[in-house]
Amino acid sequence: MVTNNYATLSNDGFFSVFKYGGIEVRFKSPYSLEKYTEIKSWNNGYIVVMAKYNHNETAEEEYIDLDPILEDLYIDSKTFLKPIKYVKVEE
Repeated sequence: MVTNNYATLSNDGFFSVFKYGGIEVRFKSPYSLEKYTEIKSWNNGYIVVMAKYNHNETAEEEYIDLDPILEDLYIDSKTFLKPIKYVKVEE
């Protein structure tokens, strides 16, 4: 049973990592991504995030749509994402 209502987003090498309820979803990130710095908004699988890249001194606004990623993994996105109220950056 999941006891929290938030997920986390981080990066690990060339992959972004979205975690919730004991499930870790990894997906390809740009090679120049250093880290995610802030979650600006969460809308049932659509994330607006600030990301720091090694070619730029300041963070840039980026967009992640989890629906097609989860669909490719045969995860029902509506059921999986419904309890998530917000996302936090995990260092």
